[in-house]
Amino acid sequence: MRTSPPFRADHVGSLLRPPALLRARETLTGDALREAEDEAIREVVRRQEEIGLQSATDGEFRRASWHMDFIYRLGGIGQATDEHITVRFHNEQGDIEFTPAALRVHERIRLNEPIFADDFTFLRDTATTNVPKLTIPSPSMVHYRGGPAAIDPEVYPDVEEFWRDLSAAYAEQVRRIGALGCTYLQFDDTSLAYLNDPAQRAELSSRGDDAEHMHLRYIKQINAALAAKPAGMTITTHMCRGNFRSSWAASGGYDFVAEALFGELKVDGFFLEFDDERSGGFEPLRFVPPGKMVVLGLVTTKRGELESKDTLKRRIDEAAKFVDLDQICLSPQCGFSSTVEGNQLTADEQFAKLRLIVETAQEVWG
Repeated sequence: MRTSPPFRADHVGSLLRPPALLRARETLTGDALREAEDEAIREVVRRQEEIGLQSATDGEFRRASWHMDFIYRLGGIGQATDEHITVRFHNEQGDIEFTPAALRVHERIRLNEPIFADDFTFLRDTATTNVPKLTIPSPSMVHYRGGPAAIDPEVYPDVEEFWRDLSAAYAEQVRRIGALGCTYLQFDDTSLAYLNDPAQRAELSSRGDDAEHMHLRYIKQINAALAAKPAGMTITTHMCRGNFRSSWAASGGYDFVAEALFGELKVDGFFLEFDDERSGGFEPLRFVPPGKMVVLGLVTTKRGELESKDTLKRRIDEAAKFVDLDQICLSPQCGFSSTVEGNQLTADEQFAKLRLIVETAQEVWG
């Protein structure tokens, strides 16, 4: 078993909000709400430790959304209150739409203060045996959500300045969170997975982006954000194709981005979605260089049915044909509750899946 992240048995980050916390979010504010969040986080950290995981997150219990709660706290970025974007998600029953407020880059982007600093320090002080892990959206998500139309041309007449400021703000976030003792940080990034879907690339082209090369720009800017990461900090990235109320937004294997992504992105590990045929095969893993870890998201968070250990072990063996078994770990394919609504399974089913991951990892790697 590994003693540093990512661990053989790991998870992406978000967890189903307990009913008491959902009620508290509807009725409480300020200190009273934070106390309710604190209580729920103490319990969910205890459950992660009890199951046998080596990392712990706060389940993203203080957030409504895995990414927008962070992005709106970057200086220079705000909500366009009179405009919404529409993201279409799919499931076996049909389609649903998510219509968050659009974002606007109305001033130079900057980090006014470390984002989620208090949230991380509470997690750090609550975890007793597990490594506290903080999840934040990748800088790519700021651009992917809004595109060129979200950037005020009077603020950024040269788009290169936008990219420099964005990566600099993220680099400062990484530094400041590291100073608080964070040794396990994850950049969540749906954009690099979405770009494998021809329909998603067509949408980007229609709004004026160079969709065929967008992944190269995103890799460059993430690398700039990580160029001065603190010594001793492990940074991973998680890439899935959308996760909202057990639905998804994109399909396609990692083939389109694989060579550049695995060869050039300067993270320590990749959390990858591989729970069904939408994710394609393991062949793109042949581009993963020695020393990088791959966390196979073989356990779905989108339904409660429990996978079999034999199936998980067989799929790990299949992946090991393309990347060394010693570079592989196991996790769910995504979070259980990327937004406050959560996926369509129970808390018992969620923890059963996490326990299955721990037990399978122990049997595969010892």
